Amino acid sequence: MAHLQSLYALSMLLTTPITRIELTPYLLVPLCCLCLTGISYYTYAIYAAFKFLSKDTVIDLRFHPPVSILKPICGFDDQTYANLASFCCQDYPQYQIIFGVQDLHDSSMEVVKQIIQDFPEVDIQLIVNDRTLGTNRKVNNLASAFARASYEVLLLADSDVRVGSDYLQQVVQPLKRSEVGVITCLYRSLTQGWVTTLEALSTSTEFHPGVLVSNQLEGTKFAMGQTIVIRRSVLEEIGGFKAIANYLADDFQLGHLPAQAGHQVVLSSYVVDHVLPSRDTMVNALQRQIRWLVGIRVSRPWGYAGLIFTYGTLGSTVLLLMTGGTFLSWVLWSLTLIIRVTMAWIVGVRCLNDPIAKAWFWLSPLRDVLSFALWGYGFVGNTFRWRSQLFRLTKKGELVALTSGLSTRIKLSPR
Repeated sequence: MAHLQSLYALSMLLTTPITRIELTPYLLVPLCCLCLTGISYYTYAIYAAFKFLSKDTVIDLRFHPPVSILKPICGFDDQTYANLASFCCQDYPQYQIIFGVQDLHDSSMEVVKQIIQDFPEVDIQLIVNDRTLGTNRKVNNLASAFARASYEVLLLADSDVRVGSDYLQQVVQPLKRSEVGVITCLYRSLTQGWVTTLEALSTSTEFHPGVLVSNQLEGTKFAMGQTIVIRRSVLEEIGGFKAIANYLADDFQLGHLPAQAGHQVVLSSYVVDHVLPSRDTMVNALQRQIRWLVGIRVSRPWGYAGLIFTYGTLGSTVLLLMTGGTFLSWVLWSLTLIIRVTMAWIVGVRCLNDPIAKAWFWLSPLRDVLSFALWGYGFVGNTFRWRSQLFRLTKKGELVALTSGLSTRIKLSPR
């Protein structure tokens, strides 16, 4: 009885005579909960960001194990040469770079050949191999490159990543501890044009806060494709690239499987640059984000469902509109937006030094509207395009090609 009286009192506080919508406590309470959970999440993300910033990174210049850098290649844009060249300018004593590509006529071939010609002092190899290990073409290229890797320490990085000359020396440092099996990095986006700017804003002010919260709560249990450092022995222990050859979220699995096997996954303090296409269409950008969201839903279904509690801006706005603008709803709405924007600034600007976040962090609440719509679609959509090919994702996380190219599903034994 007391519980019902409390709900009724809350509804009276939020509802005014000018409201034409009849609100019940059972509708108001969930909206209030969304506001409060959103505020709590934003606040904790700010705390996690400060903890990340406070980490002391000690660089031991005497620790520099030889590294094999594996670069999967498929297609190129006007930034590809600069991205690849940045890995050839490392202030590091011993490393090799192995480019893996499936198609001898791939448009990236001339760029890679130019890289080899321009950096003769670096051990660079180009491997062309059309073998199909699984439905994920990127993993096929990585497997081909891995066959020529000479060293125990492997570093995987996508072709759209750009780094500084101190990158290798910094990211390998956690390997001094034997319990560390995988290292991954946060990233900031470099782009031009409003389409990819919206995507980059979501990454720095929405995705990365979630990464920092997860890292603070339970440690990092996954990896991100912008940088994955993994010991050869750890990769072989989880079954090699064959174990992830049919997964869409191959980078997630390269952190998840080692974590399940008892190895520590470390989030490096080094932030890499992720170069988005400078000229892209809204359709391509949405397809890319949908593919990413579907992959998250399959990889971490409960975590994906729980994202509803991070949309405090939408919950507070709906509450404000449905109550007709009562005093308490205005307070909740204002508080939610202030903390949301503060989180966007601290993570995007302070942690990542992201140029897009610096200019547009204040638009993050509006970007939440699009993110919420894409999140909802992620529950019903299992098909997406990846480099002009149509795929379907099964409930088990297997990639099935629906258009020309790879037309069959390759089943692997689960680990």
